[in-house]
Amino acid sequence: MLTRRIIPCLDIHNKVVTKGVRFQNNVVLGDPVEMAARYYEDGCDELVFYDITASAERRPIDIEMVTEVARAVRIPFAVGGGISSLGDMERVLLAGAEKVSVNSLAVRNPQIIADGARAFGAQCIVLGMDPVAVADRSRCPSGYEITVRGFREHTGMDALEWARRAVDLGAGEIVVNSVDADGTRSGFEIALTKLIADNVSVPVVASGGAGNPQHLVDVFIQAHADAAIIAGMIHKGDYTIGTIKTALVASGIPIRQHW
Repeated sequence: MLTRRIIPCLDIHNKVVTKGVRFQNNVVLGDPVEMAARYYEDGCDELVFYDITASAERRPIDIEMVTEVARAVRIPFAVGGGISSLGDMERVLLAGAEKVSVNSLAVRNPQIIADGARAFGAQCIVLGMDPVAVADRSRCPSGYEITVRGFREHTGMDALEWARRAVDLGAGEIVVNSVDADGTRSGFEIALTKLIADNVSVPVVASGGAGNPQHLVDVFIQAHADAAIIAGMIHKGDYTIGTIKTALVASGIPIRQHW
């Protein structure tokens, strides 16, 4: 059985790590390179960095930060936000990232997924998606609609249909970030994560809502997620990577144990 991955997420705004609820009321938490190095030493499996306003502000990713992170850690990491072209993808990968995450860009231009997969390999292309639950299923039969631009814009696109299309285009992984659960620390949205994980052929990463180790146990067992993104529960010192992994081992979840 494949090991499940724990992935700390660092939301970047003005070159510092911040955290809020649904990208609102963000508070400054620290330096991204220092935090990345700490989580690496603590035993995380991967890292992900999102410049949470780069796409909305139409500015490029901070390549200098990517380079510094690559020097500080020896684990895979992904970068998203501010990716607007194949050239941006190439710069991020050459700077040391293993993966690039596309979200709003892919909705506007789905061909970027295929072009990126062809140029760099599907394993490098991550689709980030921000679904929100909707009552009206006439346009979104799955019950979830894709939003973009930091949850600010509704697209009318069905989440499951979009996930399947992205995989067909060449996405090698999907991060499912629940708009409704983001930053709440009340648990992952199990039904949403399971919906996507059970219906695509690539790894699915659960995101949004992690508040304690049991939430990770639940999303791995009940929703069949391949990995889970965590943020506030470790940023604020309530838990460590070690305590989380200990809880997963106790629940029979296969993980990388040498941390």
